Amino acid sequence: MINFILYVSAALIWGSTWLGIKLQLTQVPPILSVGYRFCLASLILCVYCLLRNKRMIFSRRDQFFMAIQGFTLFGLGYCMSYLATSYLTSGLVAVVFSTIMMWNILNLKLFMGQPIAWRAFWGGILGLSGICIVFWHDLSALAATRSLIGLGMALIGAYLASVGNVVGARNAASGVPVTQANVYGMAYGGLLTLAIHFGGGGELVMDWSVGYLAPMLYLTIFGSVVAFGCYMLLIGRIGAEYAAYVTLLMPIIALLLSTIFEDFLWTSHAALGVVIVLVGNLFILTPAENIARAYRRVRPV
Repeated sequence: MINFILYVSAALIWGSTWLGIKLQLTQVPPILSVGYRFCLASLILCVYCLLRNKRMIFSRRDQFFMAIQGFTLFGLGYCMSYLATSYLTSGLVAVVFSTIMMWNILNLKLFMGQPIAWRAFWGGILGLSGICIVFWHDLSALAATRSLIGLGMALIGAYLASVGNVVGARNAASGVPVTQANVYGMAYGGLLTLAIHFGGGGELVMDWSVGYLAPMLYLTIFGSVVAFGCYMLLIGRIGAEYAAYVTLLMPIIALLLSTIFEDFLWTSHAALGVVIVLVGNLFILTPAENIARAYRRVRPV
């Protein structure tokens, strides 16, 4: 029962954060909102670590890699997701960002020499095919429509977030605890986005309305702290391999919320493409032996 609660909590929170991002698109520039979110999340996690007497001193080399993780995952990656959400419904951005699993496989090969399994390769092909089907109308027009601009931003954001994930794997392998890595990573990412905003001539802007503050606090406390805690507990109880299936539910939840609150229009292309993307992600997540076992059960004798 506890595993079920942790699983559902992480999936529901992370699946709903995409709509929260949409609600933050007010008079506050998206990049500044990213800075607010992760600087505050880093502060909360830092207080938690200090109260629990967790180690907070790390080598310069570890700090360098935590900065890279923060710049790519929490900084530039989320900037792209916020900007993409201004062009697309939050559900579609979540679907595109689910290609992060495919990019993870590619980047692990490029940067860490990890071999690419056949299921990951074909899962990635299915995922990209599904994205093309979802955006087929815009791609066939060969015009820089708002949808294609949003698609490009979301794909760039997913790739940058994947680079951050790979660097995070390096940090964990080097003995940097994940929570502390997030404290520094979120701080580096948040400060980078603030530097980009103010360096580009942006002004200090704040929306004190409930419509802005409530989503920001939800994204910060629940999206960046609570859901992460549930996910880490789930990994400890059932293993990372099975806990990763939380990421398969996130775009489904995001699309349901987008349909209810953003009037997302389901076309035949959109429905077919989303299903193919999810099947591709399922291929990537499912160990080869589980796929082979399932095939043996259903194949004709």
